[in-house]
Amino acid sequence: MNKPKILTEPSYTFSQYATLPYRTADILADLGYTFERSRQPLQIPRSSTPHAIDELKRILDRNLRRISAVTETSKREAIIAPILVEVCEAVDSSLDIEYPINAGPLLKGTLDYLIDKNRQLLVTEAKQADLDKGFTQLAVELIALDLWREPEGESLFGAVTTGESWRFGRYDRALKRVVQDSVLYRVPEGLETLVQLLVGILEAA
Repeated sequence: MNKPKILTEPSYTFSQYATLPYRTADILADLGYTFERSRQPLQIPRSSTPHAIDELKRILDRNLRRISAVTETSKREAIIAPILVEVCEAVDSSLDIEYPINAGPLLKGTLDYLIDKNRQLLVTEAKQADLDKGFTQLAVELIALDLWREPEGESLFGAVTTGESWRFGRYDRALKRVVQDSVLYRVPEGLETLVQLLVGILEAA
């Protein structure tokens, strides 16, 4: 017996996926893809180059003291954007904010953050600080980005974040599978490791 489809509308935007009451695995299955939660930390390229972490920590500390980072917009401006700008500085790249793509009626919308260097890195802000539903949105965006850009390499990496918490995901292109990392990285205490991973993804050939 075939499982009933849960994506019943003719069109969905990325942000709508974060509002659906279904599991990530079920939503991806409807799209023809699979989902897996990794039991071990994902194998993510990691930069060994020293970065200006102390200065970035100072900026984040100042922002968190001076800005009431309670809304999604304030967290974006106080935490997420400064981290990604520092990553772009490290890899000599630009940062696309609210980047629109359309890979079909079920795979369209605006990407919160996209960095394109040797590899592409997608970062999605978790709406209402819900990392689980935010990861569903990230997973769909990774699939759409693969179809839209047709990047090189076996996989695409992305991260979903509330600003203070970050979780990585990997899209395995040949297997049509999205894997969720088992590790949650926290800012500011895990900032150095987070930056090393974000830079490492972009530096990888």
